[in-house]
Amino acid sequence: MSAVPHYVLDARTATPHFPGIGRYIGNLARALVPYLEADEHLTVLEDPQHRVMLPSRQVVGGLRVPVSPFSLQQQWIFPRLLRRIGADLYHSGYYQMPYRLPVPALLTMHDLIPILMPDYSSPPARQLFRLLVRLALRAVQHVLTGSHATQRDLIAHFAIPAERITVVPHAADPLFRPQPSAAVNRLRRKYDLPERFALYVGSNKPHKNLTRLVEAWPAVRAASPHTTLVVAGVWDPRHGEPRQRAQALGLGPAHIRWLGAMPGDDLPPLYSAATLFVFPSLYEGFGLPVIEAMACGIPVACSDVSSLPEVAGTAALLFDPTDTAAIAAALIRLFEDVTLRAEYARFGIEQAGRFSWGKAARETLALYRSTLGVEASQ
Repeated sequence: MSAVPHYVLDARTATPHFPGIGRYIGNLARALVPYLEADEHLTVLEDPQHRVMLPSRQVVGGLRVPVSPFSLQQQWIFPRLLRRIGADLYHSGYYQMPYRLPVPALLTMHDLIPILMPDYSSPPARQLFRLLVRLALRAVQHVLTGSHATQRDLIAHFAIPAERITVVPHAADPLFRPQPSAAVNRLRRKYDLPERFALYVGSNKPHKNLTRLVEAWPAVRAASPHTTLVVAGVWDPRHGEPRQRAQALGLGPAHIRWLGAMPGDDLPPLYSAATLFVFPSLYEGFGLPVIEAMACGIPVACSDVSSLPEVAGTAALLFDPTDTAAIAAALIRLFEDVTLRAEYARFGIEQAGRFSWGKAARETLALYRSTLGVEASQ
């Protein structure tokens, strides 16, 4: 090991293609910087088209790497790159990574969706996922997960000893906080938003369970007229069932608004403008939108499965995501009870405050140091 410990964080996934993973790796990179000792150095590997905004300090630097995480080239380029820059430790935020490394390595595993949701991917895709995850797990000394649920999944499906996995919860970006009325009003005008609406933020991939939310909406609308469901997030054209179901149910723009992908700066005022937030996902490795909504001060209703009860605690109204009537009942309850909404909004801000990128950075840096046998100064 060099006299100055040199940590390398692979942030090539901080791109729009990886909305959740990208927010994780970008926030972690920025949060690590203040906690580095003067005799430690961090290099952040970046996609050339999507730079990671880093605090300016001599102990940190960005390096553009024009090699995709999906490219076979990384398998022979990265060992040479890590040697050339004098790396002592490599941390990948994604399982598609270089698998023959000249230095100790860590991996953040976010979820096991292809295994736990087998109906949503082809057998060859699941087999490839298993193979690549096994290669990644063999290549690293330690694994980080955002939740105990993902830790349990890894132990169950890959027989990893529990001591090789550390749970380091994620957090909302500091931008997510209750927004001033002027910002909320500008956002309302920009997207012509209704006065009362339930917000969903996420993709339309099948495990997100958006179709059941659409199917629940007629009952919500019947009980709470003049309410709208607003759907924001990246739209995958391979999974058109939610819109098709809305059309079959006669749910037009007055019932459901489809905003699609949005600039990141618009998300905090969008959350703040909503009457409530709903997240019906069938599986999440962490469930970042839940914490983002809570941090913005709006009440949350979400699924009671996978990591979501762990992340939401008692600060959200939980429901069975496989039961359309239960989804509707939770939303109707929140829409109709202003006192309950205020209570969950308050609980949510408190819950979101229990998660911070500073804490995640300190715990991650402690793993870097313990892996290399480095002691931090007191």
